[in-house]
Parts: sequence; structure tokens; C-alpha cells
Amino acid sequence: MRVVVLSDTHAPRRWKSCPPRVAERLRGADLILHAGDVCTADVLTELEAYAPVRAVLGNNDGPDVAAWGAPERLELDLAGLPVAMVHDSGQAKGRLARMHRWFPDAALVVFGHSHIPMDEADEHVRIFNPGSPTDRRRQPHGTIGVLDVRDGALADAAIIEVT
Repeated sequence: MRVVVLSDTHAPRRWKSCPPRVAERLRGADLILHAGDVCTADVLTELEAYAPVRAVLGNNDGPDVAAWGAPERLELDLAGLPVAMVHDSGQAKGRLARMHRWFPDAALVVFGHSHIPMDEADEHVRIFNPGSPTDRRRQPHGTIGVLDVRDGALADAAIIEVT
């Protein structure tokens, strides 16, 4: 299962339409995860043209994103891999332990909010932030994530530069 992970697209201020280098990665995806701050449900509808979409609410998301079906937290099974999603994982200190407390059954927690790409793990959980493809803040590049899930395990996770 090939999963493309996005966060913090901040439409329409930053995301006017799907950037070409993001669209390249979306083609052939089995699933798209959006970790919040999409800002308008129109982006989720646009993404659905590529693959099924699951999303969580971010602190900048309006009622239309909630009406689309994005909850504050989400737990799902990706081909046997237990995954959780939340927009804001809290402060950096203690993040791995906190994500394990919040989602004790998850092997992988996807989050956003900071716009800082991250892939870290301890003996309990792996945490993954794709960064932002459109609002890189102090990061050198806009980024997305790509996950390869096989046989109930995360075979590969990559942060991909798109700007």
C-alpha cells in the first residue's frame, strides 16, 4: 500500500491548486492522509481525484473541513498497520512518550502543525510529520511524506522535497 502524507497546505493562501510536484507523487497512491490545516474542504475534494483521503482537523480548519468528515483525532488500520493521526502533537520535549500515551495501540502516529518534517521512533511508536508542501516557514524545502506499507508493517517512510 502506497500512502502519500500531507499536512499544513493552508489553502487558499498557500495552496491555490495541487502543485505539479505534489501531483506527481499523488498519482498511483492507494491512500492520501492529510494531518490538518488544509483550511478549506475544497482541497480534500481535489485530493480525492487521486485516491481516497483521510484527514484530521487542524487549528486553522473551518467548519467545512469538519463537515467533510475530518475528526480531531483518527485511528485507522493501513493494511494491518495500526496508525493514528492528530494535527498538533504538542511540544517537542516528550513527544514520543506522549504520542504513545495518546495512541497506545498505534505503531505509527502521523501529525503536522510544526511544518517541520520529522521521522523518529522509540521502542513503542514511530512518529511522522511530512512537513508542508506549500508553507515551508524556516525549512529549506516544501515537503510531503510517502509511506510504503507491506504485510502489516511500515516497509519504508520517506520525506520528499517538492519545492
